[in-house]
Amino acid sequence: MATVQVSEAEKVYILHGIRDDLRVDGRGCEDYRHMEIETDVVSNTDGSAKVTLGDTAVLVGVKADIGKPRPMVPNEGYVEFFVDCSANATPEFEGRGGEELGTELSNTLYKVFNNKHSVDLKSLCISAGEHCWVLYVDVLLLQCDGNLYDAISVAIKAALFNTKIPRVHISADEEGGKEIELSDDPYDCVRLNVENVPCIVTLCKVGHRHVVDATLQEKACSVASLIISVTHKGTITCTRKVGGGSLDPESIFEMTEAGKRVGKALHAPLMKLLQQEESLGKARQKVGFLG
Repeated sequence: MATVQVSEAEKVYILHGIRDDLRVDGRGCEDYRHMEIETDVVSNTDGSAKVTLGDTAVLVGVKADIGKPRPMVPNEGYVEFFVDCSANATPEFEGRGGEELGTELSNTLYKVFNNKHSVDLKSLCISAGEHCWVLYVDVLLLQCDGNLYDAISVAIKAALFNTKIPRVHISADEEGGKEIELSDDPYDCVRLNVENVPCIVTLCKVGHRHVVDATLQEKACSVASLIISVTHKGTITCTRKVGGGSLDPESIFEMTEAGKRVGKALHAPLMKLLQQEESLGKARQKVGFLG
């Protein structure tokens, strides 16, 4: 994870500000930085999105491919994650520096999204026990300025919303087997229901309080963080504690309640924004991930 060096005087300044619910950039403890979302930015994917949160930039592409269902769940498809930490994001990712973080992020995303409570995996089944859709979600970290999990989760939800899966027609061949035909009409496609796809809220314990969407400077003052994935109904699907410090039960309860509150409030404006952008069609202004 990208880190910055903070002097003792800066730490005191940050801690006192958070204690009074006034952070260095003027936000309250439960406020996010300015967020920009753009979908359909990569042409050779079935769905894509770019999210900029402060100076953190994430690009997500989704590719749908036909695979074989897993034996334990023959009537469900599944989702695979790969996270690439670009060396341009921070010098710490040069060489193999970003591999460990990429694996850690991939494992957490798998726990958060690849379950029946987050994505409707049964809708990805084509023929039980034989064929299913596999969604390959590639995440590229373009720039790192803290709060990677939240930015990635929003980008994944936006990319899944943008994903168009070709409609499948199953027919019997001469030998009695099943023949799969994919529609070549770009408008004859199936969309995913992303209503239950959770958003991740990361809360950092700084002093005696906790903050949402911590910057790298605030992260350097934090003893531990709690990662919470929350659905639009406020249901928690996954929690994970990161950092070397400890959290007492009272802090965990307060951070969990704050995470539920913030996460639930994040879904409605996000879905509204995605629907508004799609309703513009070809008239919407495209920036692209190089813009």
